[in-house]
Amino acid sequence: MAATVTPITHQHFKEASKFYNSPACLSITEPYILCSHQALHVAMTIDKAYIRGSMAAILSVLQHSSCPHNIAFHFLISATANASLLRTTISSSFPYLYFRLYPFDHSSVAPLISTSIRSALDCPLNYARIYLASLLPSCIHRVLYLDSDLILVDDIAELAAIQLGDNSVLAATEYCSANFVSYFTSTFWSNPCLSLTFANRKACYFNTGVMVMDLDRWREGDYTRKIEEWMEIQKRMRIYELGSLPPFLLVFAGNIVPVDHRWNQHGLGGDNFDGLCRDLHPGPVSVLHWSGKGKPWARLDAKTPCLLDALWASYDLLDTSFAFDS
Repeated sequence: MAATVTPITHQHFKEASKFYNSPACLSITEPYILCSHQALHVAMTIDKAYIRGSMAAILSVLQHSSCPHNIAFHFLISATANASLLRTTISSSFPYLYFRLYPFDHSSVAPLISTSIRSALDCPLNYARIYLASLLPSCIHRVLYLDSDLILVDDIAELAAIQLGDNSVLAATEYCSANFVSYFTSTFWSNPCLSLTFANRKACYFNTGVMVMDLDRWREGDYTRKIEEWMEIQKRMRIYELGSLPPFLLVFAGNIVPVDHRWNQHGLGGDNFDGLCRDLHPGPVSVLHWSGKGKPWARLDAKTPCLLDALWASYDLLDTSFAFDS
C-alpha cells in the first residue's frame, strides 16, 4: 500500500530579497555547492507545524551572512510529506537558495520514541538530527544544525568556523549552572550501573537546537547507534522525560566543545508547560531561540506576543494577503 502523503503547508509566503556575496567571498561553482567542502552547510527540519518558523530562520541566516551564496541548506522532511509542494514553497520565497530535501523515514525510530512532557517533543522528525550522518551524503563532512524556532542576528560563518579539536564530535552551548540531575529520573540515578555513566565526565546540560557537528567523526564513532541504545533502555526503564535531548546528554555531555552563550539565547518560548514570556540571558546575542512551548508566530496570531516576539516578526515572511485554507 502506498504511503499517505501529508500536506506540508496551506500558508503562503512572500519572496525574500536577494542577498549577495561580499567581494572577499570564495567563488563556488553552483552545481557543486551542495557537496562542496568550501561551502557552509546548514541542516534543518521542516514540517507543517514549524514551516513559518523555518522560513524566518532561513531569512535571518541569509540576511546576516557575508557570503550567503556559499551556504547550502539541507532540509530534513517527513517521508510522507508533499516534497514537491515544500520545494515550491521554499523556492518561491528564496529563488536563489541552494538546498536539497531529504525524506526521513521514521519507521526505525518511531518504536524507540517514548512519550515526553510535551507532545510536540514526540514528533519523529524531532529525532531526525540523530540520523544526519546517514541522511546527508558522505561528501559532507561538517554541518551546522539549527532548530526552526530561532533567528540569527550575526554572521553564521563565525559560528560554523568553531574548531572541534582533535576528538570532539560536536560543539554547542553548555549551561553548567543548570540542574543536570533534573534531566533524568530517580530510576536513572538510583541504578548503580546507569548512574556511573557520567562518573568520569564533567557533564553539563547543553541545548541541541544549535550544534556544529563533525559528520565524519559521528559516522566513525557510530553515534546514532549509541543514542538508539539509550532510547531502548528508556523504553524499558523510563530514565528521562524530555524527548530527544536526554539521549544526547547521555552520549555527549562533558565531551563537547562549549560555544559562547550568545550563539544560543534559548528558552524564549518559556517552559514546556505554560510557555510564558522570558527575557534574554545577560550578555551579547547572536541567536535568539524560542525553545519551549511558546512560539512567536503562535503568540502573534493570538495577539498575545511577548516583547521579544517583535524581533522575530521582522523576519516573518507569511503573506497575510492570502486567505488561509480551512
